[in-house]
Amino acid sequence: MIALIDYGAGNLTSVKKALAAIGADVIVPSQPDELAPAHGVIVPGVGHFGATRALEGAWTEAILQRIGEGRPLLGICLGMQWLFEGSDEAPDVPGLGILGGRCYRLGTVPIGGVRLPPSREASADRHSLGGGGQPDHVKIPHVGWNSLAIEREAPIVDGIPSGSQMYFTHSYVAPVTSDTVAVAEHGEQFAAVVQHGQIAGVQFHPEKSGDAGLR
Repeated sequence: MIALIDYGAGNLTSVKKALAAIGADVIVPSQPDELAPAHGVIVPGVGHFGATRALEGAWTEAILQRIGEGRPLLGICLGMQWLFEGSDEAPDVPGLGILGGRCYRLGTVPIGGVRLPPSREASADRHSLGGGGQPDHVKIPHVGWNSLAIEREAPIVDGIPSGSQMYFTHSYVAPVTSDTVAVAEHGEQFAAVVQHGQIAGVQFHPEKSGDAGLR
């Protein structure tokens, strides 16, 4: 049984349909204690990082308890970003903090690769590609199909070849760290798939990515 967390960030219908297509039993718990029987937890999400504030408190405690019991956790899009320490999109809202680093808006990495606080980013000089800035033709948000470049083996990408096309829709990204399994590129490389133990995240939408996403 998979618990799909509904915290008001996006429509869960497509995710539920995708899970049903692979034969998974799904519950959408209304209270944190309803996570107890779940064999795994999925945190989806579309929209502003501030929406994850709804997960603070009892929901976070229940999710951490399931993780402590060894049950897998998957974050999708905004749900993946929530696994990190936080996001520049909502600086006062903490992430789950299981993965190190903060999420940031595409195109806001100054020359040298050191991100500035949001208040200073607007005045920072940026390099067109290698230093993290973006050329004029790169559109934000990043919406549409893009390919994965798999950088290391991990259960989350079993059966998915490097170069597979996945569907993305986002403006903010997670940093590339030692937990990164695959990257994608939209003016700059960003973490597209992460995994740390039984905790995994995907920046793309597997439920909208056809057969490759259902794997």
